[in-house]
Amino acid sequence: MHQPVTETNIKAYQPPPGFFTKWRRRLINLAIFAFIAWLLAVAFVWYSQEKLLFHPDPATPNHKFDLTNTSEVYIDVPGAKLHALYLRQPEEQSRGIILFLHGNAGNLETWFTHADFWLETGYDVLMPDYRGFGKSTGKILSEEQLNDDVLRVWNFVAPNYHGKKQVIYGRSLGTGLAATLASEISTDLLILVSPYTSMTDVAHEYYPWVPGGILRYPLKTDQVLPQLRNKILMLHGTDDKLISIEHSRRLQKLNSAAQLIEIDEAGHSDIHEFPSYVTALKEALASLSTKQ
Repeated sequence: MHQPVTETNIKAYQPPPGFFTKWRRRLINLAIFAFIAWLLAVAFVWYSQEKLLFHPDPATPNHKFDLTNTSEVYIDVPGAKLHALYLRQPEEQSRGIILFLHGNAGNLETWFTHADFWLETGYDVLMPDYRGFGKSTGKILSEEQLNDDVLRVWNFVAPNYHGKKQVIYGRSLGTGLAATLASEISTDLLILVSPYTSMTDVAHEYYPWVPGGILRYPLKTDQVLPQLRNKILMLHGTDDKLISIEHSRRLQKLNSAAQLIEIDEAGHSDIHEFPSYVTALKEALASLSTKQ
């Protein structure tokens, strides 16, 4: 028969020799294993940042775009050529230019949509593909390279619009690039659709175990926005699950000139389909008077 468990028995029990040493060794080995696994995961993120952040969809060089009042142009950047679509108003009736900086996936085939809408606004639109996207050549290597490419695209088109309105439009990934460009040039309106405070903040939300300092693409919109003195319009869906609307709410507090319009029930990828988004965008563009 088993002896009943009593306080005396418990006090009398002595673990076998080496019991605590064995478990201490196991815990140390487990901690070492976890640390090595963390280091390997961090190293993977470091070396794979471009693949994790950018999802380009290349297009064949001979692919043709059949779009109203739109032509294909190529812009030289160091070591590559950026392909862009250039929509121009008929009979040179343009009120100005909109540089459209798109998100982190796909290419111009999926991003350059609703040409009729842009024609109705009265503005010309230039939308480039980043390196490796669509028919653009080269490879994205750094945030500095991205910003330099965007500036070169702007310098390619802006001289044609002296005396007219000049607008920068960024969506998702493109919002950080658009804000940085707006800090370097003079522009009449900056439009940010589904922006983020920084890519570091977004990464922390998805990968809280990754040190922010290892990110080569911090894209710190929150550091750029307070410096801007031009008109700023932000549009963000209340149901955005990819980049929370809280990013836009925090950004709005950083610049008194920033207007935030929250698009009820809109998500990240369908915000442009909501009438309130279309109305807000049309009104913002129409409100710009002819530059003197």
